[in-house]
Amino acid sequence: MHDADEHQPPLDRLGITLRYLFAAVPLLFYVVMVVLLSGRAPLPYASAGWVLADMGLGVAGLVLMRWRRRWPWQIALATALPTVVSFAAGGPALVAYTSLVTHRRWRQIVPVAAASCLIMSVAGWLQDGSVTMAVVNAVTGLVILAVATVLGLYVRSRRDLTASRREAEAAAQRQRVEQAQLAERLQIAQEMHDVLAHRISLLAMLAGGLAYRKDLTPEQTREAALAIQENAHQSLNELRAVLGTLRRDPSSGPSSGPSGGVPGPEGPQPTLAQLDTLFEEVRAAGQRVEVDDAIDCRERLPTQTGRHAYRIVQEALTNARKHAPGSRVTAELGGRPGEGLRIRVSNPAPAGVSAGPGGRLGLVGLAERTRMAGGTISHTVRDGRFILDARLPWEA
Repeated sequence: MHDADEHQPPLDRLGITLRYLFAAVPLLFYVVMVVLLSGRAPLPYASAGWVLADMGLGVAGLVLMRWRRRWPWQIALATALPTVVSFAAGGPALVAYTSLVTHRRWRQIVPVAAASCLIMSVAGWLQDGSVTMAVVNAVTGLVILAVATVLGLYVRSRRDLTASRREAEAAAQRQRVEQAQLAERLQIAQEMHDVLAHRISLLAMLAGGLAYRKDLTPEQTREAALAIQENAHQSLNELRAVLGTLRRDPSSGPSSGPSGGVPGPEGPQPTLAQLDTLFEEVRAAGQRVEVDDAIDCRERLPTQTGRHAYRIVQEALTNARKHAPGSRVTAELGGRPGEGLRIRVSNPAPAGVSAGPGGRLGLVGLAERTRMAGGTISHTVRDGRFILDARLPWEA
């Protein structure tokens, strides 16, 4: 079995230190035993040459450990071979074998494990030439390798679990980014609808007046044409701003698009303070609007809430121009901190009037905007009038 996408993360300094300390334990233990037993009891390899050779093989094994990840089975076998005559080389051999197991390449693990058992059996036979010692060493080596195999598989499973968690977190982060981008684009689309529907409906009203009214003086005709020109310019500017925002790279700055200088949604947005300007604008275009403004402490109204209120009134006036052209519209506003902001816009509801292209989409957008603002909105037809009621939260 071979994992095509094996995960071998880089080790930190602590992990590297612990592995080398563990690999050096047999060497240190052997050195201590040699020092303590020197002159008191015969050593397995009593000559100074054998002692130095054993320690040298242990140090060589520590050096070879550095490449155990690049050549796992080769280093595991190379560190196992000296253990036939070296006790100090056992530590590096065990670490290299455990590292090999973490790769989960059984076609390499099984031959290396078999060779290691054979090497330990030969080492036992070389000690005193007895078959018993060879069998004991082989069984001991088998147990040690089994423990090392379990440990290596455990380390690999922990690495896989960590990698899967990181992948899940990265996927969740990508999903959050995509959702945020989608929400931003939906908000931009909503702004586009609110702004352009208002402007285009004004253009339609002004153009209709020029087309059907025969009693206009040249000065009135000129004023209407100038109003159409002004609204057309504003529509183009607002459309250019929104489209520039959609073209902008999400990783770019908030104030300009790739073409440079295109304002994004972070620019100044209308609030409740611009409602009077809105009313004057639609009245100049010929829409009859009566306003009852009873808002207390309006200077304390949050900017975002004021922006939502402006868009709700704007869309309500646009709907009235589309579905009840020429009728009188009544806008009632009230509220105070702690009670919330109340908006009611009503107009006659003539029977048999088609909603036209995009009918009711504005109401859907208003409902979504109000819901996101934490408020409520409803609309109904009562006593021949279409009534839109909205309530927005306003903390004290």
